[in-house]
Amino acid sequence: MTAEGSFGRLDDDDYPAYTMGRAAEMLGTTQGFLRAVGEARLITPLRSEGGHRRYSRYQLRVAARARELVDNGTPIEAACRIVILEDQLEEAQRINAEYRRAAESRPTADT
Repeated sequence: MTAEGSFGRLDDDDYPAYTMGRAAEMLGTTQGFLRAVGEARLITPLRSEGGHRRYSRYQLRVAARARELVDNGTPIEAACRIVILEDQLEEAQRINAEYRRAAESRPTADT
C-alpha cells in the first residue's frame, strides 16, 4: 500500500485503527469493558493478523455511548440494547425521511 492510500484511511470512520489498549485509554475505561460490549454484540472489533482486536472510530463512539449509560447506572446488557435500539430508530427515521422526500417530489395525478 502506498503512503497516499494509507493517509486516505485517516478520515475513514470504519477503519480499525485502534488497539484494544489504546481504545480503552481513549474512552477512559477498561479493556474488560470493551470485551463486555463485544460479548453483548454491540460492536464487533476486527482482528489483526495476529488475532488482536482493532477498533474503528465509529465503534469507539458506540462504545462511548454505552459507557455513558453504564456510568449512569444502567446494566451493561441493557445499555448495549438501548444503544442498538437507538441506532435502529435513527436508521428507520432516515429511511422514512427519504421516502417522504421521494413522495413529495413525485408529480400528483391532478397535474
